[in-house]
This record gives sequence, C-alpha cells and structure tokens, in this order.
Amino acid sequence: MTYEELLTKIALEDERFVVMTAENRALVRNIPQVLGNRFVDTGITEQTMIGAAAGLALRGRIPVTHALASFLSMRAFEFVRTDAGIPNLPVKLSSFIPGFLSDGNGPTHQAVEDVSLMRGIPNMTVFAPADEEDLVTMLPQIWNSPNPAYVRINTRKTDYKHSANFEIGKAEVVSKGSDVTILVYGMLFEQALIAVGILKNQGLSVGLVNMRSLKPVDEQAILEVAATSKLVVTLEDHFLTGGLYSIVAETLLKPHHCQCIAFCFK
Repeated sequence: MTYEELLTKIALEDERFVVMTAENRALVRNIPQVLGNRFVDTGITEQTMIGAAAGLALRGRIPVTHALASFLSMRAFEFVRTDAGIPNLPVKLSSFIPGFLSDGNGPTHQAVEDVSLMRGIPNMTVFAPADEEDLVTMLPQIWNSPNPAYVRINTRKTDYKHSANFEIGKAEVVSKGSDVTILVYGMLFEQALIAVGILKNQGLSVGLVNMRSLKPVDEQAILEVAATSKLVVTLEDHFLTGGLYSIVAETLLKPHHCQCIAFCFK
C-alpha cells in the first residue's frame, strides 16, 4: 500500500480527517476528487496552513498537512510551536523530501535540522520511517494519536521486511551485535543494511536498530546496545546537533542511565 492509498482509505473511513497542503500535491494527487471539501490547498502559505489546521483540530478534526520539509519545519515553525505544539492539538505534519531525499534542490531545500527543531516543540512527536513499508505501518497509530506529530515522509522501497508490530516510542531491532551496532533512521537505513552485510563478511558481530520513533525515543534500546556492543554508531541525514547523535548522548547522560551503564561495564 502506498502513502496516498493509506491516507485515502483512512480519510474515507473517518470523516474527522482533513487533508491539507501548501501547494505540494506530490503525495496526494488523487485525493482532491475523492475527499471534496475535506481537501484544502492553501497555496504557498505554510504558516496559514498550520494556523488553519489548528483551528480545524480545535473543532474535532484531524488535519494531515503536507509541505516540503524545509518549509514545514522552518518557515512555519512559530505556527507549529504555538498553534499545534503548545496546545497539544492533533495536527499531523507530513514532511516531504526531508534530509538527503531532497538531493537536487540545493541547501535551501535540504532539511537537515528538522528533527532538532521539531523535538524542541512541547508535545510534538517525531518519526522517521526507513522506507514506504515502514511508513504505512507506522502512520495509522501516529494519525490516531491525540498528539501533534512530525513525520519525515519516506516513500523509497527497500528489500527489508519490517515488523508489523509498530509502537510509538519503540525502536525496531533488526539484529544484535557485540562488536558494533548501527543506530539509524530514515533513508539511510538502506545504506546501513549494506554496511551490516560488509561488516558481517569481515567476521564482525553487527547489530542494527531502526530508530523510527525519535520522540518519544526508545531509551531502553539505546541503553542495551551501549551496554552490549563495543562500538555504537549513529547514522543520519541530519546535523549532529539535535539529531540522533544528540539523542543518544542525552540518553546516556541522564544520571540514572549513567549509573546503569557504569554497572553494566563493570
């Protein structure tokens, strides 16, 4: 099932869903004629879209908004923070071509600080699926959550069969390893799979964890790999500041976690 097929199915089953876009219809080309007045295109006005989405959420709707990642996370940041995050409204942000997925548009269109920005917003949840199968597995729970959510939309295909047992706040443990463990999210999951194969062929014990839920994050998964693997590597299409690298550091620096890690290494 594709992203558009899933969104269409859920919106037809639940009239609370409203699909919105700031003149970015790449993910939802066929939805306007299906949903009628439950499809809203505000034009190139990301701030207006988020403000309107918050108003709809206050009236019991579940707005699923669409825009380019760089504009959704930065141009509309104040509106996302103030109108959706602080009041904890179920505004869902579908962030198109995040990170390195925007490979041909230059630095203005490459959102490589979006995870950091969205993590800092009160009540905002943040997700980064590994591929389209992962995406459509995760979205029903995310869209039905009462919290605002920022989703790095990833419609790439991989050969990996993901677990169907998605839970908000839980990582997907692909493999466990005692020599090195790679923590990854999003499009670089595919590269991580290749790296795991290369390292295993060299005789190493290699772990791989799909950190698809970044806020809330699976702290227990991070603690386990830190305690059982000689080396932990974070792999992400994001600045070090505020991304997975920072998430891991923050987790390990929590006082009770530091004591746990020290005990495990004794």
